[in-house]
Amino acid sequence: MTPLVFWFDVVSPYAWLAFDRLPQALEGCSYVVDYRPVLFAGLLKAWGQKGPAEIGPKRAWTYRQVAWQAHAQGTVLQLPRPHPFNPLALQRLALASCEAGGTPNRRVVELLFRHVWCREGADPNEPAALAALTAGVAPRRDPAGDEVKAELRAHTEAALAQQVFGVPSITCDGRLFWGQDALPMLRAALLHDPWFDGPAWDDAGRQPDGVQRLA
Repeated sequence: MTPLVFWFDVVSPYAWLAFDRLPQALEGCSYVVDYRPVLFAGLLKAWGQKGPAEIGPKRAWTYRQVAWQAHAQGTVLQLPRPHPFNPLALQRLALASCEAGGTPNRRVVELLFRHVWCREGADPNEPAALAALTAGVAPRRDPAGDEVKAELRAHTEAALAQQVFGVPSITCDGRLFWGQDALPMLRAALLHDPWFDGPAWDDAGRQPDGVQRLA
């Protein structure tokens, strides 16, 4: 089976869409997934980017697009309020669900995503709801403990070291596939599409820089 790493932050609706669609998109492929929580805000800061919800017109488009994509693929998606929100508690809870050095299983990750995206207008950090989620996850470690906090930072740093710049990202055989719409491309790679054996991948990635915008 081909190992895949699914880098995610539950704050991203695209990560939820990709997570929910992954089994169908890769049906018939031989693979195993390692789900690794990161901080999307940390990725944005490291690469000098703004999130899609931080740019007014792009924010409106993002919510319309993810609503359409959820409708098209049959995924429940209800916008939480507020959004963006601080996902630290949820990302730490994901890691606290497993022993030190481990990664959360698909059941835990699904619980976290559904807590955010399947409760219309709900605040993901509302104390009572967060407490109920924590009880459902039944963490093995303290989500607010120093060990878990350090692991989340380490995951984010490891993602950056692999050139991850956004979520969801999936790494496979040294290649990075970004976004929910990259799932068909990932499937092709897993099925050994000959395109990946030629020069196209490397050649496209070596495109020289063009005009540089002044800060």
